[in-house]
Amino acid sequence: MDIIQIVSLGLVAALLILLLKEHKSSVAFLLLLFTVIILFLTILDQVRHIFSLLSYMAEKAQVEPVYFKTILKIIGIAYIAEFGAQLIRDAGLNSLASKVELAGKLFILMLAIPIVTAVIETILNFIPGA
Repeated sequence: MDIIQIVSLGLVAALLILLLKEHKSSVAFLLLLFTVIILFLTILDQVRHIFSLLSYMAEKAQVEPVYFKTILKIIGIAYIAEFGAQLIRDAGLNSLASKVELAGKLFILMLAIPIVTAVIETILNFIPGA
């Protein structure tokens, strides 16, 4: 599916959701959720291509696989948390969406600690007498 089809699907779904929202808000939200899932499944192939390209580049740059996998996990958590928070906001639950974003940030921080530690240790190795 190319970008024109994706945008067209989004526009048609948006119009239908706006029409349904006043009378059947639960059906409108289900249509929103269904549309988002279809769009997400549509772009999955592109995401796989991006990840394989990033893996190839990391291999060529001789990046430690542990660090590369951790960075990919961090990117995944960021996108998933944002995706979930936006859906929750669309349902009108801003407070819950903020908590999902906070949880995503905490998971990212937990995963980033080993990388930050390695960077600090590397910097300290360059400083004489440290």
